Amino acid sequence: MKKPIFLFSSLCLVLSVFLPSMVNAQMTADPTDWKYEVKKMGADKYELIFEVKLKDGWHIFSQKPGDDFIIPPSFDVKADRRVKLLGKVQEKGNLKTEKIDGIDSPVRYYESKADFVLLVSAKPGSKITGDHVYQVCNDKMCLPPKKKHFEFVIKD
Repeated sequence: MKKPIFLFSSLCLVLSVFLPSMVNAQMTADPTDWKYEVKKMGADKYELIFEVKLKDGWHIFSQKPGDDFIIPPSFDVKADRRVKLLGKVQEKGNLKTEKIDGIDSPVRYYESKADFVLLVSAKPGSKITGDHVYQVCNDKMCLPPKKKHFEFVIKD
């Protein structure tokens, strides 16, 4: 009789130690895959492309999501003196607008894939770095905002 109680107690102890970290790891795993690409558009003009692919069931909000409580993607760009930013980060993708329970106004978001694009004027060898912050959600929850570093090097 002591052996089954000991085994059960041991199993409970192991589960109490490892199960919370396993559940937490699954809940906070980032369902995004980011790629950073430079595309030449003409003489000294380049597109900096932040491409995000999302796992099924997840979405990322537009930079203008439609509600003040939603955390939109943001881009903090630092460039050397040979770089001039030509406007703000633009969005490309299949934008969806939808009413979501608990939010008064319709929200705008992307599923599956989105590109965030910044046009710059730069000389070869220029470097553009910075951080971007984003939040992803599914139909049950939103993960905490995540910050990623990026670096683009202009090559000809």
